[in-house]
Amino acid sequence: MLFKYLTKQFYINFTVIISIILVDRISKIFVVDWNKKNEGQDLYSSEFLNINLIWNEGIAFGLLSFDRINLYNILTSIISIVILIIFIMILRTKGIKKYSLCMIFGGAIGNLIDRIYYRAVPDFFDFHVGNFHWFIFNVADIFISLGVIFMILSELIGNTKVRE
Repeated sequence: MLFKYLTKQFYINFTVIISIILVDRISKIFVVDWNKKNEGQDLYSSEFLNINLIWNEGIAFGLLSFDRINLYNILTSIISIVILIIFIMILRTKGIKKYSLCMIFGGAIGNLIDRIYYRAVPDFFDFHVGNFHWFIFNVADIFISLGVIFMILSELIGNTKVRE
């Protein structure tokens, strides 16, 4: 039963997911180590981009951050269930939607690893214009966002073709 999923497509999807997780892990380990060695100094600062470490205990962009350990554990459990649902969806979809879900899955796994290991997610990309700062994010968040954007575009394009 399991062997029906071990196709060329499976290995491509697996490679995409593992690559996203590795790029995310390497970037986070680099920034966390830099922060430790340089006592919290910014890694990079410019007119529009700062790379400085913050710890996110909530979900996307720091929403739902909690001080209470029980609420944090419940949130992490819910995130784990959502990741499992995304995995099942990957097995059942094809085409660009499958790759979109792989991007979301890889990024979500990367952030889940941090939630379990660090009890928070290291975020470090800080885009800003003047005093207006966008939410601080990491590599996993980039892939999650790109996956969602591609999923939305595939739905819009797919629905347009059906109407014609």
